[in-house]
Amino acid sequence: MATEANGAHPEALVFHPMDQFNVTPLFSDGPVAWYTPTNVTLWMAITVICVILLLVVGTRRRAVIPSRSQSVAEMAYGLVHKMVEDVAGKDGLKYFPYIMTLFMFIVLANILGLLPLAFTTTSHLAVTVVLALLVFVSVTVIGFVKHGAGFLGLFWVSAAPLPLRPILAVIEVISYFVRPVSHSIRLMGNMMAGHAVIKVFAAFAPLVLFSAVGIAVTPLSILAITAIYALELLVAFIQAYVFTILTCVYLKDALHPAH
Repeated sequence: MATEANGAHPEALVFHPMDQFNVTPLFSDGPVAWYTPTNVTLWMAITVICVILLLVVGTRRRAVIPSRSQSVAEMAYGLVHKMVEDVAGKDGLKYFPYIMTLFMFIVLANILGLLPLAFTTTSHLAVTVVLALLVFVSVTVIGFVKHGAGFLGLFWVSAAPLPLRPILAVIEVISYFVRPVSHSIRLMGNMMAGHAVIKVFAAFAPLVLFSAVGIAVTPLSILAITAIYALELLVAFIQAYVFTILTCVYLKDALHPAH
């Protein structure tokens, strides 16, 4: 958008790259309450529908020669299954359905957020915190259910010299409770940063309409947008993979807490 100096001539481009993350109600212009359907609600529902379409509808025929959707679903299944088995061990496969659902929700939410006029739900801390807290609470409960007080052995570094063990125990406890913070902020920060950069470069694309400088700037901005968009597509998958593999690591600690 161009602003006009004294109501006459456009002097600069005004853009707000963070406006794309605003939460807005779907059916009114009023304030947003916890029960208000918003753009976040809409795109989370679309993500869930896409997960169902890919994993349930897309694989219902189970053909020997798979369709494209069945191939994608099978590759995702194999990737996450191997990840859980390699990181958490055979015992972790019991929790594979939850981890698979988590991975598919995050990766599809990330990819859908790259569509024009879409909303990236994983760019909001409220969403990523809930996902991280569910993992944190789940693995903590699993640890205590399976090992009782023995789960506290996760914080006691028996291999260290005895005088250092209490200090290391405090550090381990702090790092354990920081897990949901780093788990959620990593995903949110990466998704928000990439989309904000795309919006910044996109603001320079129409500069050719306002200034002769735009003849050079506009093509460069379009090239930058294309490159960053391709990078964001890769980041969308990598961040879902990182979130999921960290979940497997935390699950491994709950299943085998001894250092």
